[in-house]
Amino acid sequence: MRHWLVSLGLLLAASGCAVNSCPPLAYENPIHLPPASPDFLWEQVIDVLDDYFEIEREERARRLTGVSTVGRIETFPAIGSTLLEPWKGDSATAYDRLECTLQSIRRRALVQVIPTDDGGALIDVVVYKELEDLPQPEGAPTASATFRFDSGLVRFNVPVGSQAAPAGWIAKGRDAALEQKIIGQLMARTEPRRSIFSIFQKKPCPPP
Repeated sequence: MRHWLVSLGLLLAASGCAVNSCPPLAYENPIHLPPASPDFLWEQVIDVLDDYFEIEREERARRLTGVSTVGRIETFPAIGSTLLEPWKGDSATAYDRLECTLQSIRRRALVQVIPTDDGGALIDVVVYKELEDLPQPEGAPTASATFRFDSGLVRFNVPVGSQAAPAGWIAKGRDAALEQKIIGQLMARTEPRRSIFSIFQKKPCPPP
């Protein structure tokens, strides 16, 4: 069964590379959304995130007299979609989907909405990726006592702004592909005078 899944994943990855002859369009992160109603922008962000995660807490951005507060949205961790779950889109690439099939991967999102003077907002999308930390490989024929775990003191220098992974999970950095996917959907929803049919048009390849 495992060999069949690996073969299927390699086939999907190869077919994905053949179809996407152009490199993916890179969006800035944070991205500036055009002027619109604050409630409209907030609802669009929530609606896009809800397609991938369950919202844990949200604090709306507010514009007061001469002062603007930053909005913040945090999600619950979500287990990554596998090759057997094509209806879920959190695995943005064929490689990510294959990795989630063979490993226990989960993701969680943190989005900040920063109001700007022109009536728009800066949207900062951060998706954290984590690998499950098991005491031993599942299905291993050897006992857990044969695995050595050193208990020496370990020091971590965590940069300002990052978040430590919960116990039982190993931080794997950020998932840039899913961040780009979310930002692209936000741009498609908020760009003025954008036809719905232009979303499905193939973008020309940039010159080499």
